[in-house]
Amino acid sequence: MRSSLKLAANSDAVSSEEQLRELEATYCSHGDTVHYTDKPKFFESCEGSFVFDAAETPFLDLQMWYSAVNFGYRNERLNTVAHRQLDRLPQVASQYLHREKVELATLIGQDAERKFGHKGRVHFNVGGSQAVEDSLKIVRNFTGGKSLMFAFEGGYHGRTLGATSITSSYRYRRRYGHFGERAQFIEFPYHFRGPKGMSKEEYGHYCVRKFARLFESEYNGVWDPKAGKSEYAAFYIEPIQGTGGYVIPPMNFFSELKKVLDEHGILLVVDEIQMGVYRTGKLWSIEHFDVAPDVLVFGKAITNGLNPLSGIWAKEALINPTIFPPGSTHSTFASNPMGTSVALETLRMVEETDFGTSVMQKGAHFLEGLKDLQSQHPIVGEVDGLGLALRMEICRPDGFTPDKATLDWMCDEGMKGDLITNGRKYGLVLDVGGYHKNVITLAPSLLISHEEIELAIELLGQLLSRAERR
Repeated sequence: MRSSLKLAANSDAVSSEEQLRELEATYCSHGDTVHYTDKPKFFESCEGSFVFDAAETPFLDLQMWYSAVNFGYRNERLNTVAHRQLDRLPQVASQYLHREKVELATLIGQDAERKFGHKGRVHFNVGGSQAVEDSLKIVRNFTGGKSLMFAFEGGYHGRTLGATSITSSYRYRRRYGHFGERAQFIEFPYHFRGPKGMSKEEYGHYCVRKFARLFESEYNGVWDPKAGKSEYAAFYIEPIQGTGGYVIPPMNFFSELKKVLDEHGILLVVDEIQMGVYRTGKLWSIEHFDVAPDVLVFGKAITNGLNPLSGIWAKEALINPTIFPPGSTHSTFASNPMGTSVALETLRMVEETDFGTSVMQKGAHFLEGLKDLQSQHPIVGEVDGLGLALRMEICRPDGFTPDKATLDWMCDEGMKGDLITNGRKYGLVLDVGGYHKNVITLAPSLLISHEEIELAIELLGQLLSRAERR
C-alpha cells in the first residue's frame, strides 16, 4: 500500500517559515533545550565560525553548539572523512569490530597512560549523558554498589535519570525524582562570588578544607573512622564548570582535593564533555591542574558534532574484562563507524601542529578584548578565561548584582541580525550560563581567526551599549 505521509500544510513545495512554526507548535516536543525565545531562529547554512539565515545574514557563533563544533562548521578535513566512511563502512553491529574503534581507543588510552601514569581502557557510547551513566555503572560496580556521590554546586552532568541526580540543578529532576544515585553538593571556588578578602588560591584551599572536615568525625555523615570506609563512591567534577558559567578554579584546587579523596578511598571522575578536546588549550582540561583521574568522560567535540560519539576512559582496575565483562552496558550505536572515524581524524589533526599554543594565544587575545569591554561598560562584572573557554558576567550597574533580564535581552537582540560593522549586517549567537543565568559563556571555534575575534569584540560592544541605553 502506498504511503500517505506528506506535509499537509504544503505538500507540493517547501514550507514557509511561518508554516514550519505552526507545524513545530503542533507536532514537536518542546522538552528539549530550545525555546529560550518565543520564536527560535531558523538557520539555513553554516561555514567556519558563522551560521546563516534565509536572508544569508551571517551570525557569528560564539557558542558553537555548546562547544561541540570546536573545529568550525563544515570543517573540510573532518567532513571528508565522514563522506569517505559513509561510502565505505557507515554501519556495523557492535558484536563485530572495525579498525576505527580499536585505533581510536588505543590513541586515547596510550595518551592517557602517558599523561596520567596509569594503564586504562576506553568504552564508547553516543551522548554525554549516556557516557555519564556508563561511568556511574563502573563506579558502583567497583565500589560494591555504592550509590552516593559527591558533586559540585553549579555542576552539570546531563539530563538522563542518573546524570540529573549528580547535577546540582534541582529543576532538572524536580518532576522525576532520583533514580539510584544521590549526590551531596560541595562548594566550588567561584571566586567572584566567594567570601571577600581571600585570594583565588586561598579560596580554593578554604573549599578543600571545608570538604575535608566532613571526614573528621563519623557524625558528619560520610565516614566511618573505625572501619576506614566512606559511604560515598566518587566525586564527579568538571575541571571548569560549563553550564555553571565557565567558572575557572585556582590551579591548586584539584591537586589538594585529590589528596583528600585518595586518603579516603573515593574515586575522582572527571567530566570533560564540554571542556575536552582543546577547548582550554589541552586535550583534557584536567591536564592544567596536575591531577590524574580514575575515570574520564568525554563527548561533544571529539567528532566536531558530525556524528554522536562519547565515551569514558577508566583505569584498568575499574574496567578490565574480569570486573566489567561483556554486556555490562550497551547502546546499539556505541562505537559506531561514522563517529569513531571522525574522532580518530580529529585527534590526528590536533596532534599535527602545536594546536594548544594556538588556542592559548587566541584565548589571550579574546580575553584582552573582553577586559577592554569590562573597563568601558559598568554592567560587565567579571571576565575570565582559560584558552577559548571564556566568560563575561552581566550585572547591574554596580558591577556585581546579577542581571539575568539584561543578558536575556542581549541574547534576543543579537539574534535580530542588525548589528552593523563595516557596512555589513551581522547577528551574534550567544549562550547563557551561570548560577544566576547572567553569564555569557563564550565557546568560539578553536579555528577562529584573530580578525573574527576582533569582530566578536566589536559586536559584543554594540550589544552592551544598546543594553545600557535601553
